[in-house]
Amino acid sequence: HKGVIDVETYANLVQTADGRFRQLTPFLSSVAITKDLPYDLTMKTMKLTTILVASSLLAASAFGVTPSRSGLKKTGSAAITSPLRKDSASVSPLFRDATTTRGGAVPGWAWYNKELDEHPLTAKACTSLVGWALGDVLAQVFISGGPFDWKRFITLSIFGFIYHGPSGHFFYNWLDSKVPGTDGKSVATKVAIDQLIWCPIFMTVFFTYLGLVNGDSFVAIGDKIKADLLTACQGSWKVWPIVHAVNFKFISNKHRLVFINSVQVAFNMFLSLIGTKK
Repeated sequence: HKGVIDVETYANLVQTADGRFRQLTPFLSSVAITKDLPYDLTMKTMKLTTILVASSLLAASAFGVTPSRSGLKKTGSAAITSPLRKDSASVSPLFRDATTTRGGAVPGWAWYNKELDEHPLTAKACTSLVGWALGDVLAQVFISGGPFDWKRFITLSIFGFIYHGPSGHFFYNWLDSKVPGTDGKSVATKVAIDQLIWCPIFMTVFFTYLGLVNGDSFVAIGDKIKADLLTACQGSWKVWPIVHAVNFKFISNKHRLVFINSVQVAFNMFLSLIGTKK
């Protein structure tokens, strides 16, 4: 329209328009990508994206990552102290202050920390059960397709409960006791031990467990390990060195498994597929 606006107002309008365009860009891109795909594949992609986004938001909330609100004034209200938390509940700089309960925290986080303090082995076993169960559900729904395989789901969930959680509890306690510290050398040493020693052992136990559950002979189990162990380890080496660098640098010992399982949901999809491959 006719008229004159000052430079500051014009700059604000440009910034606002640019921001709205950036918000629309992912949506427009997704439309461009999915418009030629079959309807069922498009719906599966959208469902998977929704789950991943929701999981990311929950993880961000649990780890204390909140949007910047520089434009809001501080209310000055005091944080509510949780009676379920101890002063030493968490020493990790990536987690919220363990002595307070804040708005936006994942429901049950205080109770989970209490269980980690009082029953660490059981809490970590249950954490891995959920991680492996969710990983296989996502693999079956979005990748494998077909009727849901309840035997496979139960088998992998039990593995998370009886081996991944307990073994991770003892292994990471041992590793932190033998290689203390969070300096660069200590972190690199821990990552190397985890990936070069613990990873092949873990994968061997994983394939052996699946073979025994399926009633395979030891010869068949040995052939499976020979055929797929290196592939499984190579898959791990592409993901976990970076994840464990963050893990050993910033995450406290008792929170290692919940951090690992939050990332491992996607990796468990890979393991559930390679582990059940004929």
